[in-house]
Amino acid sequence: MRAAVITERGAAPVIAEFPEPQPRDGAVLIDVDTVGLGGWDVLGAYRLGIQYPCVIRGEGVGRTADGRRVYFGERSVQPYGAWAERTLVPTEEVWEVPDGVDDKLAIVMGIAGTGALVPLEQANIQKGERVLVLGATGTLGQIALQLARHLGAGRVVAAARNERALARLVERGIADAAVRLGGEDDVAALKAEAGEGFDVVLDLVCGTPMLAALKATRWGARIFTIGTGAGREVKLDIADLLFRSLSCIGTGQRPPADRRAIWERLLVIAREQAITVDYADYRFDQATEAWAAQTAGPHAKITAAIPR
Repeated sequence: MRAAVITERGAAPVIAEFPEPQPRDGAVLIDVDTVGLGGWDVLGAYRLGIQYPCVIRGEGVGRTADGRRVYFGERSVQPYGAWAERTLVPTEEVWEVPDGVDDKLAIVMGIAGTGALVPLEQANIQKGERVLVLGATGTLGQIALQLARHLGAGRVVAAARNERALARLVERGIADAAVRLGGEDDVAALKAEAGEGFDVVLDLVCGTPMLAALKATRWGARIFTIGTGAGREVKLDIADLLFRSLSCIGTGQRPPADRRAIWERLLVIAREQAITVDYADYRFDQATEAWAAQTAGPHAKITAAIPR
């Protein structure tokens, strides 16, 4: 079969022939229709324990042998993955896609949607509160802004480095305001949009943006860090955290049944609230280009259709 194959640690994927997955107990063979690519796929491709050569893992939607249309996350049985004509996925990670849900929505509400909903629900947003999303221009950030409003936020503010992508969030009505980070004074820029201070911060980047955001919060603020794109180590002045709480949240370690229930709830919310994200569509044979785009930090969800 044809697949996007990584031959060694650090290598970019290329389209090549790859052995067909074979049936085994506890796993499901899937003919892949649509595939998504996220930052976790790039990071995970080179971690310890990966067998090479291997297929890009990714998320996807496809068909089982009995005709069921299913979603599967980035947990294909090694060395298989979503960026292939067929893959092999543990049974508990294969979830039926409801009628009326298109492939892209099923994919984007899997890992990215869960990553946004779990910390925002833990934040217990109160009606009218101010919510800041750091790293807001990516897929998870776009979803988080819309979920925050759904959960009761009175004002949602997007912060990131890309001015054009931020402007688009405001134009689409996804964010009430935007703050471009990386300027002369990030703290002042954030405070200018914080009113009396942000009540909730969803931090997708950590590093210096998170430290700046702390200074723009009010007493009682809840800060949730779920990403490290701007740095994993921070020099924190504990005075900035007084009368506030800071949590580091992982979303992917939950049991499959719990993640499936969250995903199913998200599909309902997405349709009822008309949640949208930007997509960047590639051809299957453009896997190398899609990989490079993801590595560069896209402001859209990368997807591709698998040709038959």
